[in-house]
Amino acid sequence: MAIPTPHITAAADDFAKTVLMPGDPQRAKFIAQNFLETPRMINDVRGMLAYTGTYNGTPISVMGSGMGCPSIGIYAYELFNFYKVENIIRVGSAGAISPDLDLGDVVMGVGACTNSSFPDGFARCPGNFAPIASFELMLKAQKAADMIGVKLHAGNLLTTDVFYNDDTVGINAWLRMGVLAVEMEAAALYTTAARAGKHALAICTISDKVFDHRESMSAKDRETSFTKMIELSLASYL
Repeated sequence: MAIPTPHITAAADDFAKTVLMPGDPQRAKFIAQNFLETPRMINDVRGMLAYTGTYNGTPISVMGSGMGCPSIGIYAYELFNFYKVENIIRVGSAGAISPDLDLGDVVMGVGACTNSSFPDGFARCPGNFAPIASFELMLKAQKAADMIGVKLHAGNLLTTDVFYNDDTVGINAWLRMGVLAVEMEAAALYTTAARAGKHALAICTISDKVFDHRESMSAKDRETSFTKMIELSLASYL
């Protein structure tokens, strides 16, 4: 495929080797304007904003992914395969399944269980492909968490295609299997990275609780708590 792609207008060398990917393109703008040095916008097709700058002198990019497996799958595929990006770190929100998690906690997705058929498009294996994070990125994230004093919970995420769900029985099964939290993109990102031979990691902030809808972060609390997750992701590359 030629560069620019149908979804990204950046030039071939506009992206850094590492890209942070929040779901919300406006959060990508927030990260660029508040954390990066000399950021410049390199994409705005379909409102999916992307920026490249530096963090403590290290080149880094940030780009929105949109919601769900199909959306992040498109952008991650093009970044990995056409823009020579080596690492993508998803920085987003997740709903706590584990009762041990509180609002604002930061979770690292070691693996991503899923009810999505997205992995089947790549992993035509005689069985079920298990989407997992890059061990290299996980080591860097844990080192950064220790350095800046952030408690990092590590374990399985659940990537679901359904945001509004009437199935209260199924989520209990994931709880019994020790799954920490639910979100909508990690399995697609991990699968796409595996197929491209690249590195991916999902680091998420707990914004609400699946079993108690009364517990949910306000917009102001999300901004403050998400900052901790962003600082952790950026510190992984010092």
